[in-house]
Amino acid sequence: MAKKAAKKATKKAAAKSCGTKKCASPKEVLVVASKVKAYVRSKGCMCSSDAIQAISDSLYCALDKALQRVEANRRSTLKPQDI
Repeated sequence: MAKKAAKKATKKAAAKSCGTKKCASPKEVLVVASKVKAYVRSKGCMCSSDAIQAISDSLYCALDKALQRVEANRRSTLKPQDI
């Protein structure tokens, strides 16, 4: 029973972190800003500095969801099929 409650709490926490609202505490940026901006420029568009943080937040969300699948499958290794 305790494991089920812990999983529900984890899912709720992940759902909150994956929302559109910005987190109160800033997280480390997970993307290379210069590479992202270069890619966007290569497609003929411009990239604001706020977009880099939004991309990083989206990546955190995707990783959180993938890690939930890892735990659900009773593994400790993140694999491509989890993403």
